[in-house]
Amino acid sequence: MTRTIDFIFDFGSPNAYLAWKVLPGIAERTGATINLIPCLLGGIFKATGNQAPMASFAGVKGKLEYEALETDRFVQKHGLHAYRFNPHFPVITLIAMRGMIAAQHAGVGDAYLEAVLKAMWEDGLKMDDPAVFVAALDAAGLDGDALLAATQTPAVKAELAANTEAAVARCVFGIPTFFVGDEMFFGKERLGQIEDLLAAG
Repeated sequence: MTRTIDFIFDFGSPNAYLAWKVLPGIAERTGATINLIPCLLGGIFKATGNQAPMASFAGVKGKLEYEALETDRFVQKHGLHAYRFNPHFPVITLIAMRGMIAAQHAGVGDAYLEAVLKAMWEDGLKMDDPAVFVAALDAAGLDGDALLAATQTPAVKAELAANTEAAVARCVFGIPTFFVGDEMFFGKERLGQIEDLLAAG
């Protein structure tokens, strides 16, 4: 069995942030590696006819309140007390996701990932504002202007689009989604199942 976890993510998902805070520990305990695959959640929604929970559950009595309760339980269980819901939600993540591709190619993907997750889901920044985006990356010791410029290059745009199309082809309908080989898992609530599968292998 493969010992690689494909992690399909978009910075715009608070659950992707929460999942990422737990996933490296699972990889360490099971000897797995994480393959980070940046995708555009809006593109996935458009291709699959899906909607964000705030839209799809808006008319369901008690559902959004329960989602908030479940999130709080996850935060408490894992001690993720720096998390706070972004006051600018929904933040358009096209720049941030293209920037992730550019950062990976520049060899600063890990630092970029942590910087943008912190900016989005701890500091509550409006990361679809180019000036805010650059300032947040500069504050993290990265070259914000260079990364912003790279988001406009055809190769970066094409790679993000290709990642998103490939995810849809694998039947991905939302984020966070994980694969271990051909086994697909959706949602942070499935992290225990991933760990069980890897531990059993």
